[in-house]
Amino acid sequence: MITTDPVPGVPCWIDLGTPDVPAAAAFYSAVLGWTYEPMPGDVGESTDGEEMEGGMFKRDGRTVAGLGKLTEEGARSAWMIYYNVADADAATRAVEAAGGTVRVPPRDLGEWGRMAQFNDSLGGQFAVWQPGTDAGIELVDKPGSLSWTELYTTDADVARKFYSEVFGWWYSEVPLPGDAGAYALVTPAGLPAERMQGGIMAMPKEYLSLNGGTPYWHPVFDVEDCDAAVARVTANGGTVQMPPEDAEDVGRLSVCVDPSGADFVVLKPVAR
Repeated sequence: MITTDPVPGVPCWIDLGTPDVPAAAAFYSAVLGWTYEPMPGDVGESTDGEEMEGGMFKRDGRTVAGLGKLTEEGARSAWMIYYNVADADAATRAVEAAGGTVRVPPRDLGEWGRMAQFNDSLGGQFAVWQPGTDAGIELVDKPGSLSWTELYTTDADVARKFYSEVFGWWYSEVPLPGDAGAYALVTPAGLPAERMQGGIMAMPKEYLSLNGGTPYWHPVFDVEDCDAAVARVTANGGTVQMPPEDAEDVGRLSVCVDPSGADFVVLKPVAR
């Protein structure tokens, strides 16, 4: 279960980089019931003083995600997941020691906090957030908000070792159907199993075509009705990678792709 507690190693922020901010704002508002609020000009400035296009998604008045213009040449539109850390610089050293690389070195974002972005040892992208006045997203584990994070990777053992060294995560396993191996459930260091927050699953490169065969993280969003959410995805220009299906003791879920190619999962938990 993901919470908003500022505990090291837990997801605390997500944002979407997209080539078309207004289109993405309209899509996610229609699919997940979000409200988009553009950033004021003085807040929406990069460290070099240039104005950035973007803003915040809210649900029931609380922030659930960020949205920004994709500016990295050759990059695909994708969700970035940020994990809470006490020290972004120390996290950067841990990433490098574990075999990862730095995409964006640690930098301050005003008084709100300090961030950095990385590639793990197999190429999966993720980020860290050292809170200042802003601890991150304000609504989780409720309809229309983040409820899980998931890594598709080419080598689950290597990925597990990397993130354990960086964040201290511990894992439990759930067998997958057939000969598909096991799904590793992620729990933050020092927390009980009921605080598990995500999963790691190995897949052949050909199954990672969205990212050219490179591992990637994606968010899972809680919804009240999986099939209805998928209908809204397709009605608003998105596509479906995996149609809705029931997962035992988990719920009904579907893997979706927005009109710009960013993937995400919608899940109606089995508890509802």
